Amino acid sequence: MENTTKKTALIPKMYCSIFGHDYVITKKVTYHVKEYTCTHCKRQLTTNSNGNLTELTPKFQEINQILEKIYNSRMERMKNKQFA
Repeated sequence: MENTTKKTALIPKMYCSIFGHDYVITKKVTYHVKEYTCTHCKRQLTTNSNGNLTELTPKFQEINQILEKIYNSRMERMKNKQFA
């Protein structure tokens, strides 16, 4: 059983190394910051402060959560201002 799991885990990595990753957006933090996941190997990336893709580490996850919270509260305030 262990032998088959090693083979199945190797196939997506091999596919990505040959054909490249197939990233899809998994979370929109703001208009310009998004989180991406590869559909084959499940590698996760995010947009950094320069607009480049970087590995989604726990530090970047925390940054994205705080950024999303600030962004959502700002959008709520802008909505309420328009109605007033």
